[in-house]
Amino acid sequence: MALILNIDTAVETASVCLAKDGVVRAFAENAGQKDHAAWLHPAIKNVFAKAALELQQTDAVAVTEGPGSYTGLRIGMASAKGICYALHKPLITLNTLMVMARAAAGEAADLLCPMIDARRMEVFAALYTKNLVPVMAPVALMLHEKNFEAEMKSNRICFFGNGSDKFRQLTKNPNAVFSTVKADALVMAPLAEEKFRQEAFASLAYAEPLYLKEFYTPAK
Repeated sequence: MALILNIDTAVETASVCLAKDGVVRAFAENAGQKDHAAWLHPAIKNVFAKAALELQQTDAVAVTEGPGSYTGLRIGMASAKGICYALHKPLITLNTLMVMARAAAGEAADLLCPMIDARRMEVFAALYTKNLVPVMAPVALMLHEKNFEAEMKSNRICFFGNGSDKFRQLTKNPNAVFSTVKADALVMAPLAEEKFRQEAFASLAYAEPLYLKEFYTPAK
């Protein structure tokens, strides 16, 4: 019987979800990527108020660890760890691409390939079965027309996420299908509940965002 606060600030739209035993009690989202930091804590306060619950009643906090927006990942991770530290609650981390794949599990395809825009012709991507078994681990991938050519010889692959439009322009493979399926903190709820039951908690001291590639600051 777990009350879990789910936080997702990994991509353009941030969202928070309060779920009891995997069932959503309250939800809020924000489409303005540049103000995720200012939006997040008032949103957390509001979802607890909507559910008529107190933050202290939380059993755990789940957060998307990445990959995704570097700034967004830091905002979400810092907030989640801060709440866990203050309340002495466990931290649950979820891979952003896995959460996206969970959202697309109903798509008509053999394999699922979430893609997050990593600028230019690069994306963060992974490959999963419909049951969320990893086929290709999360990577920073430079796109070209031969990506996933071997996998698409015998599998219909669904590509989705804000990086998938770049691949749509490159591939002509008939086994490539594209979806606009949306992933948010609502999708996190059952995944976080499963991890809670397994006691698969992250280290509060050592958990950090999964960037997949180093942060680059242009020289002045």
